[in-house]
Amino acid sequence: MSCTAREVTAAVRRGAEVMSAHRDELVELDRAIGDGDHGENMDRGFRAVVAQLELAEPATPGAVLKLVATTLISSVGGASGPLFGTAFLRAASTAGDAESLDGTALAASLRAGVDGVVARGKAEPEDKTMIDALLPAVRAAEESAGRGGEPAGTLSAAAEAAEVGARSTVPLVARKGRASYLGDRSAGHLDPGARSVALLLAAFADVEGAE
Repeated sequence: MSCTAREVTAAVRRGAEVMSAHRDELVELDRAIGDGDHGENMDRGFRAVVAQLELAEPATPGAVLKLVATTLISSVGGASGPLFGTAFLRAASTAGDAESLDGTALAASLRAGVDGVVARGKAEPEDKTMIDALLPAVRAAEESAGRGGEPAGTLSAAAEAAEVGARSTVPLVARKGRASYLGDRSAGHLDPGARSVALLLAAFADVEGAE
């Protein structure tokens, strides 16, 4: 079984619903260690994505991912737009023109996405960033796909690892971004970018698992 453009579109729409539902939570998380606009930015960005999908649904999974990327980059300010946009853009490039993605192709797209974020943001593990959720998610996806896992299982494994990775940011002292200005005072807070990664992957996994 593999996921098509229709399923990727459904996953993105579900991701938008989750970003909206958790907007205030993300605002509060970012207010504690950042400038407080992460939740609003992510909600606005994914609302813009859904608006674009209403105009015309792309024909391939890669085209859906590219639409998400370009919309986030053009509509989301701060660091979130470029970083999340880069992740989706690299994933889109790796997906190419394939009409569907199996578990292996999905894991490869996730790997390309995280590599893009690392290249753009220069963050490393335990810097207290979205990378702390993304990297374990990609590794779990690759392990699942390596065992012959289908997209639903691959995304489920990624989502579970992202949740654990996001929570691991709580005791960390930030070494990147605005939170790093707080030094030791950044410890004790969940990183909002990592939380968004975990929320999005869980939303994607829910949709794929229901197909």
